[in-house]
Amino acid sequence: MDEKTAELRDIILDATDGEETVTEHQAERRGSLVDADPDSPEVSDRLRELVTAMCERYDFATDLDTETYVRVIRAFYDEADDDAIADAAGIDTETAVQARLDCHLVRESDDSDAAERSRDRSVRTNHRFRSEFVDLLTDDALSERLASDSREDGLREATEDIETDVSF
Repeated sequence: MDEKTAELRDIILDATDGEETVTEHQAERRGSLVDADPDSPEVSDRLRELVTAMCERYDFATDLDTETYVRVIRAFYDEADDDAIADAAGIDTETAVQARLDCHLVRESDDSDAAERSRDRSVRTNHRFRSEFVDLLTDDALSERLASDSREDGLREATEDIETDVSF
């Protein structure tokens, strides 16, 4: 060992107190592709802002407080059915369905006139509110972008000028 290597060895031994391993366990939360925590105060504040904007812009069929609408939205994106949404929001199922529709949260299985008017309102705003809910509460947008990027394998550009002489 030369002098520099010996110095470095001594520094490492001093820093690790003679331990044989120097790795630490990772404490990061697993399972999300994004850094934003859906339960963070910032996300809750933004959800309240969106609900307030929607209440000012549209005539809601329900007259709930902002926090109840936020609970409805969160339960919807937790993939809860209407009964579970009602339980999470502390309201009856019929009110939960209408509150969900007020917030432009329409399911494929919704076939009422109210669902159709909700779809129309959502389309007129280019699904702005629903898109923001998705961005705040799920990592779907990022997952979709990463999945589409992974499908682009670069072979198209590499094989663009290749001539093939195949006869069948």
